[in-house]
Amino acid sequence: MKTPVSRARDMFRSLRLTLVLSMVVPLMVFSGVAIYVGLGAVERNLNDRLREDLELVARAVSGPLSQAMSDGDEIVLGESLKSIFRIGRVFGASVFDEDGQQIASLGVADSDVTRSDSAERAIASGKLDGAFRRVDGVSVFSQFTPLVAPDGRIQGLLQVTRKRSDFHELVASSRIWAVSIWSVVSLMVILVVVLGHYGAVGRHVSRLLELMERMAPGRWQIDGPPAGPRELRQIHEGLQDMGARMAVAENEIRESVERERELSEKLKYQEKVAMIGRVAGGVAHELGAPLNVIQGRANILGRGDLADSDRRHLKDIEHQVERMTLIIQQLLDCFRHVPDSRRETDLAATVRELTARACDEPKCHGVEICTDIPEASAGVLAEPTRLEMACLNLVRNACQAARSRVIVSVIPLDGYWELRVDDDGPGIDDSLRERIFEPFFSTRAAGEGTGLGLAVVGSVIKEHGGRIEVGTNANGGCRMSTFWPVYEKRVDSTEAHHES
Repeated sequence: MKTPVSRARDMFRSLRLTLVLSMVVPLMVFSGVAIYVGLGAVERNLNDRLREDLELVARAVSGPLSQAMSDGDEIVLGESLKSIFRIGRVFGASVFDEDGQQIASLGVADSDVTRSDSAERAIASGKLDGAFRRVDGVSVFSQFTPLVAPDGRIQGLLQVTRKRSDFHELVASSRIWAVSIWSVVSLMVILVVVLGHYGAVGRHVSRLLELMERMAPGRWQIDGPPAGPRELRQIHEGLQDMGARMAVAENEIRESVERERELSEKLKYQEKVAMIGRVAGGVAHELGAPLNVIQGRANILGRGDLADSDRRHLKDIEHQVERMTLIIQQLLDCFRHVPDSRRETDLAATVRELTARACDEPKCHGVEICTDIPEASAGVLAEPTRLEMACLNLVRNACQAARSRVIVSVIPLDGYWELRVDDDGPGIDDSLRERIFEPFFSTRAAGEGTGLGLAVVGSVIKEHGGRIEVGTNANGGCRMSTFWPVYEKRVDSTEAHHES
């Protein structure tokens, strides 16, 4: 589970926030700076317009005012001041002599400009000059215009004032409107970017991330069709292709591991069989001669006159010698290495022949052997003697377990021939089915079996690349099924050409 710190870190690393911080915020800052600069330019333009308006008004009346001062005509002087208010939108107007003393005034204006830098500059330069200042507690723009006498001498100053608020209110309102519009536009742009990104890109990216998180060994396939912009669809298709390749690679690895495991088990089994075969061969060689001697001496004794009790003892000796000889032979059959002499063999014919022979064996007396064998050939690639040995041991084992009946069937399957042997005996417990193919393991009483018959069957089946299954039939008895690979004879191309 993610901590708040990790979630915050992921949020700050998200594509949406990166997009907002890298594009939208700089854009908003740039637009804010542009609005600020624009408002500054507007304010400067308004100031310039104010100066120009006041200069025009002052220039329009400076001539009559200069003439009235030269003539000392107070009436004309007063009328000229009044005309200023009719010409333009002004707050006050005053006329000063060359000493800075006020001689006429209308509206709000200075009464003394001896300490005004603008007035001094206007008198000194003979040019119009003005600046913002406070007059009677009111912020105004004051414009000074020199009044020139007919002889060219500056005889006084004309001061025209206008309220600062007349244009600064407009600037202030414009600034408020600009900031408001900028804020609304910024929020709308951020919302459009965030929502637009989520609708067009973000949700598809989140879906891809969820699909990538689900990808794991055994779950490489990505469900759902590609969606979103072309680049994201290409990424989705790339993930699907990668998942398919990973699934194929995983299957190949699994199959390779399984093959290696089977090969390792087969090698271990072959090594074990070879070792036991060598031991069994040595034991058989060492025990064979003494057993032959015992058998020979028993035969000699049997030809003489013996008491009934001695003859019974002699029969027991001969029986045990035969049993030991059988054990040795089965041991050799089970574990000795047989050179590969496999050839095409008819499984059906082999089973048909050995079942007929098994009916005459003592182990099968009193048991009915039924067959269900096809007339057609059931070709397998096998060593005939080993194949017959395995099949015969299966029938013998079934006869020993059956009460009265054994059914032997040969059934064609996909790629295999099934040799099925059913008996009507008590069956085999599930816990013992894995052990019945172990050498010397037997469910019968001691002395009634060698425990090697089914071990021989298992060994032969492995040699021929087949398998064996143990189950229960419909009658509750045991069912043993051996599966032999079908042999498909390859027709040589040259031979086929000659035949054609």
